[in-house]
Amino acid sequence: MAVYTDIAEDDLKWFLTEYDAGTLLSYKGIAEGVENSNFLLHTSKDPLILTLYEKRVEKSDLPFFLGLMQHLSARGLSCPLPLPRRDGALLGSLSGRPAALISFLEGMWLRKPEAKHCREVGRALAAMHVAGEGFELKRPNALSIDGWRALWEKSEDRADEVERGLQNEVRSDLNFLAAYWPKSLPAGVIHADLFPDNVFFLGDELSGLIDFYFACNDLLAYDVSICLNAWCFEKDGAYNITKGTAMLEGYQSVRPLSDPEIAALPVLSRGSALRFFLTRLYDWLTTPEGAMVTKKDPLEYLRKLRFHRQISSPAEYGLSL
Repeated sequence: MAVYTDIAEDDLKWFLTEYDAGTLLSYKGIAEGVENSNFLLHTSKDPLILTLYEKRVEKSDLPFFLGLMQHLSARGLSCPLPLPRRDGALLGSLSGRPAALISFLEGMWLRKPEAKHCREVGRALAAMHVAGEGFELKRPNALSIDGWRALWEKSEDRADEVERGLQNEVRSDLNFLAAYWPKSLPAGVIHADLFPDNVFFLGDELSGLIDFYFACNDLLAYDVSICLNAWCFEKDGAYNITKGTAMLEGYQSVRPLSDPEIAALPVLSRGSALRFFLTRLYDWLTTPEGAMVTKKDPLEYLRKLRFHRQISSPAEYGLSL
């Protein structure tokens, strides 16, 4: 979550009249995240999240995102729900942007997750994959392997400003992944961005998943690899195999991975590390000064990418083979 677009209080009050949301008491911007502008609203009824969808989000994708939240919630997954307007639509307009009101989910994200939390995240991710079955809308993953080279081209000329030698290093990874990326693994709806700040806990109990604005159709095991990268590395860059084991055991307690999915995990993890390196690199080089957004260090994911290059067996992630 982030804030790129400011809103005027009078405009927000008018916007709320289109919903059965009560009257506005207060609101504030939320700085975390990189995609949309988000605000926490307190009203005379319930707290809500207001999301303004910025230019990098295609308006044509919004029915997928909002409909997916409804679909998953109806199948028992704890996640926010879009609030319908009085005319039944889920989408409005505010400050020149498409906008939606989303229910507020109780909980907090963990700054220092432990192995027990990783186990719960693995279970929740698998539960989401199962619950996503039957969702009829489709959205290809624009940030999977077919989109990485185009994304890289936007930053390639300046990459060595971040670290010398990056141009040649990333080109080599792109070529490797293009040659070895798996094609026929089980696929379905994936979250594609299940980082710690998108998972809420109440104490040690997982209370829900949020921020489905990268969700799409892709390989389910690719989503697992994203979580390994996001949850199972320490601040010093070391992979925590205890956390990895817990996450993979939690996932497989709900949806066992197939043998081909397990065999592909090193390549998938290398690919997901490259994906987040590329988007962070682009944002690092292009985010305007003064934007209320926390830029994320691309080198964190470069270190993870280098780790995955050295993996010779899926067992090194904590899997029991």
